[in-house]
Amino acid sequence: MARTCDITGKSTQIGGRYSNRVRATQFNPTGKVRRKANLQKRRIYVPELKKTVMVDVSVKGLKTIKKNGAFAALTKAGAI
Repeated sequence: MARTCDITGKSTQIGGRYSNRVRATQFNPTGKVRRKANLQKRRIYVPELKKTVMVDVSVKGLKTIKKNGAFAALTKAGAI
């Protein structure tokens, strides 16, 4: 299973590299690159459940949890 954020659903993206040759030639050996999401493994205490939950969450997801609360964010995302 691919690593995805439990709150936002972010996962890896495939993109292209940019060459400093400014694409002036016909052959531009840059290739593709896989950009990974900034995922953290966190133990989050949910007071409504009175227990701690382990989640793989991105930093944007952590900000969402801080803003909306752990229980609301996790139930909206379907993680609980």
